[in-house]
Amino acid sequence: MKILIQNGHVVDPLTGVDEVCDVLVRDTDIEKVEKNLQAEADRVIDASGCYVMPGFIDLHVHLRDPGLTQKETLSTGGMAAARGGVTTVCAMPNTKPVIDTKEKVEEVHRRAKEESLVHVIQLGSMTMGECGEELSDIEGMAQAGCYALSEDGKSVMNAFLFRKAMRKAKENDLLIFSHCEDISMVEGGVMNAGKRAEELGVKGITNSVEDVIVARDILIAKELDATLHLCHCSTADSVRMIKDAKEAGLKVTGEVCPHHFILTDEDIPENNGIWKMNPPLRSKADVEALRQGLKDGVMDVISTDHAPHMMSEKDKPMEQAAFGIVGLETSACLTYTELVEKGVLTVMQMAEKMSYNPAKILGLKDRGSVSAGKKADIVVFDPRREYQIDVDTFASKGKNTPFDGWEVKGEVCCTLADGKIVYEK
Repeated sequence: MKILIQNGHVVDPLTGVDEVCDVLVRDTDIEKVEKNLQAEADRVIDASGCYVMPGFIDLHVHLRDPGLTQKETLSTGGMAAARGGVTTVCAMPNTKPVIDTKEKVEEVHRRAKEESLVHVIQLGSMTMGECGEELSDIEGMAQAGCYALSEDGKSVMNAFLFRKAMRKAKENDLLIFSHCEDISMVEGGVMNAGKRAEELGVKGITNSVEDVIVARDILIAKELDATLHLCHCSTADSVRMIKDAKEAGLKVTGEVCPHHFILTDEDIPENNGIWKMNPPLRSKADVEALRQGLKDGVMDVISTDHAPHMMSEKDKPMEQAAFGIVGLETSACLTYTELVEKGVLTVMQMAEKMSYNPAKILGLKDRGSVSAGKKADIVVFDPRREYQIDVDTFASKGKNTPFDGWEVKGEVCCTLADGKIVYEK
């Protein structure tokens, strides 16, 4: 099967190509990227006026499968990803059962090849059952291709055990994806600690809840010379500590989610669970620090922390609601609208944060680039399209987002994964 993508503005962080070119796909790979390419093809896609970027790679997704399929499945999550231009997702292990053995990783990978439109990398938990008491089958999960360990949804509070997991991960060439939250300091909080929490009469979550574990995990990574990726960073001090770590030559990277670089706690209009997420929406100062960190290259990645829930779990006061927000289908348009259109990032930087850098962090040398010889994981993105986000159009089972009705610019109009068109507007 040969597909020719014509007249699109190719944006490729690997080669630096930033101009109108044609892209020829043969079977699963990109064969040529040239101007005015003359070639026969089974299918021609006219990408005039659109950007052609490497398929987005989301390092932080909750597919809820196995065990919580009333919220999401490999199939619906894959469709949502494809609709959002995401061609590879890293699935967090806090499912039921928790993914903590080689066999469980292999089973998800086997099923994903049959059920998901996009690539699924199943991550493994650091401890058995995410109970924080004994290490999981780290060596076996590495053999099954889990790429990284995460206790997402919580931190491994025992620093000795966390260090032991990081050491074992390093021995098996795995990354650590840290959810940074000192649970002993949460004290029943449901949103950012500050004036708005006081006005709404709810308990707040301080920045130090995140910052204490960020500092701990960076210091342990320094001791072990290990590789650490910090998930869903939300505070100004997280940005500062990552900057310091990089300047010290440590192998530390960080991600930011769209809701954290756009919304603040002051945007929360009422005590409703749709606004409840972990970490919570922070202050204006934190948002500005995150945006500056993305602009300066301190923060490497834009991920979603896509966390679907049934609306019955969200449409209630924050004290009673589940934490979480969906994002696979809105990440690209929100990033373009709020960062590219407003001059915080260039389109090239958008492709870096959403594809090239995630591929580099994972060591996926065949992805993250629109260049000859790479896998044909490609997104065609129309920056001209203006519309309102509408949760009723989502492919995801999850509709839990405060961005419903948000005015955005930029839309995914075609997604290819392994050379197959998996979504087309």
